[in-house]
Amino acid sequence: MKRKVSENVLPYGRQSIADEDIESVVEALRSDWLTTGPKVDEFERAISEVAGGSQAVAVTSGTAALHVAYVAAGIKPGDEVVTTPMTFVATASTAAIAGAKIVFADVEESTGNLSLEAARAAVTDRTKVITAVDYAGLPVDAVAFRDLAHENGALFIEDAAHSVGSLLNGVPVGKEADFTTFSFFPTKNMTTAEGGAVVTPSDELALRARRFKGQGLIREQSELRYPDEGPWHQEVHDFSLNYRLPDVLCALGISQITRLGEFRTRRQWIHDQYNAAFGPHEALKIPGTTPGAEPAWHLYPLRVEAARRRQIFEELRARGIGVQVNYIPAYWHPVFEDLGYQRGMCPVAEQYYREEISLPLFPGLKDDQVEMVIENVLDVVGS
Repeated sequence: MKRKVSENVLPYGRQSIADEDIESVVEALRSDWLTTGPKVDEFERAISEVAGGSQAVAVTSGTAALHVAYVAAGIKPGDEVVTTPMTFVATASTAAIAGAKIVFADVEESTGNLSLEAARAAVTDRTKVITAVDYAGLPVDAVAFRDLAHENGALFIEDAAHSVGSLLNGVPVGKEADFTTFSFFPTKNMTTAEGGAVVTPSDELALRARRFKGQGLIREQSELRYPDEGPWHQEVHDFSLNYRLPDVLCALGISQITRLGEFRTRRQWIHDQYNAAFGPHEALKIPGTTPGAEPAWHLYPLRVEAARRRQIFEELRARGIGVQVNYIPAYWHPVFEDLGYQRGMCPVAEQYYREEISLPLFPGLKDDQVEMVIENVLDVVGS
């Protein structure tokens, strides 16, 4: 048996915080603004640059970003959202909260990304949105999904919680979809502690998103129903929520973005080491990729023999390697089961789940730790 990595479990993901990040946050704390100040605007401009120039609206989490996007897309009760089950439940639950019926479509066996053809087969005349997830950080073909959505009078949302900083055919994630949502949770490709963003190339959709995340407040004189009430006057025309990301967290994000390219390079290097070690092993499947993709890998989803997955998982955890499973198919959760969703709906996704184990992958992972992960995985799988 190989020696444990450490007395503490080596996590599958972890934030990478540098002195300049801390200094940026301290500067914000000492300023006149803790929330909704100049750092929010600066952060949104920086995210816009990462997303190829699309407008960016900062929000409190990746889940909030999805909720904002669905509401801004005009989801109403009776509408349908076609999406993938290979995702954290928020991709579907936020659409359900907005009133939609969720239609799950199967995934590609190699990548875990939503199958374009499965999505096409799931579209009906009630489809309002198609939502695809960039699973593990690998971008979907946003142009193809957007075209499919538009052909059917719907919008395309790219859930890019895993893929901020990724490109496909040289085009940044965030440029092509009607809405793209980002997450800045600590395990993601960059962090604001908690936080997220909605990006869109549409001025109209950006305005809807910005208003919903800001309590629906309208201050523009030309749009007020009662414009002569006084200079203090503001109005709410639609019920909305407070999903505003504060200045102090945006300050952290601004600093993190400066190292996003460095993070992506390191994640790719670790991914390459794993591929080289596990690719030749007949009992293992390494993650598939897409021609033209430059992923900022968030996960390394290794697949093992389904019958041995739990034993391998538990043995690696016992050795101090904090593997994870991403994800339980969304409709397996009791909240969907209670609505009548049944196991077996998306067999490719379910088999992917049965085999999947996420290995540690984050920029602060040291070379000797990468090697230790590899040695232990090969030892456990081969034993």
